[in-house]
Amino acid sequence: MNVTKGKGEQPRLWIVRHGETTWARLGRHTSHTDVPLTARGRGDGMAVGRRLAGQTFTLILSSPMARALDTARLAGYGDRVEITDDLREWDYGADEGRTTPQIRAERPGWTIWRDGPKDGETAHHVSARVDRVIARVRAGEGDALAFAHGHVLRALTARWLGLPVRDGRLFELATATISVLGWEREQSVIERWNVAKEE
Repeated sequence: MNVTKGKGEQPRLWIVRHGETTWARLGRHTSHTDVPLTARGRGDGMAVGRRLAGQTFTLILSSPMARALDTARLAGYGDRVEITDDLREWDYGADEGRTTPQIRAERPGWTIWRDGPKDGETAHHVSARVDRVIARVRAGEGDALAFAHGHVLRALTARWLGLPVRDGRLFELATATISVLGWEREQSVIERWNVAKEE
């Protein structure tokens, strides 16, 4: 997956959602529960590495959760990856491990983007975390790579574009996908999104 960058352009942020886990496959909200990658998820991590071959990164970040960190290691970045709590998944509080249909049985029409999790992290707090990641990337000298989770990466994408966290609802993101957040002149844009297959 080759996305070339012109000389003198601003740093881009490549984002990778971790490989498959059992809970991700079942649609269970997973934040602080350290669910491991499945066998397919481990293969996903190695495939991500093949798709990123040839790209140069000056900063490589990962959530501390095993599913993200193991994806980074399997992709070949274990010797360079830096762990940051700012890339942890949105803390789902009492909704941890539950599926959206289960939550909606108690709270009809619920969505994390509008209502947030019960006794969990606020959108304001998630915004502050991802804004720190974005500021660090934009202050860098080259492209950055981040391994993390579905909701936090969607929130990060919204903030990259200058939108509120709630607009992360607009960006579906599958496991083991690569996306590129970049620029068109001075405008922050999405260059690639949710790329799942080797090119």
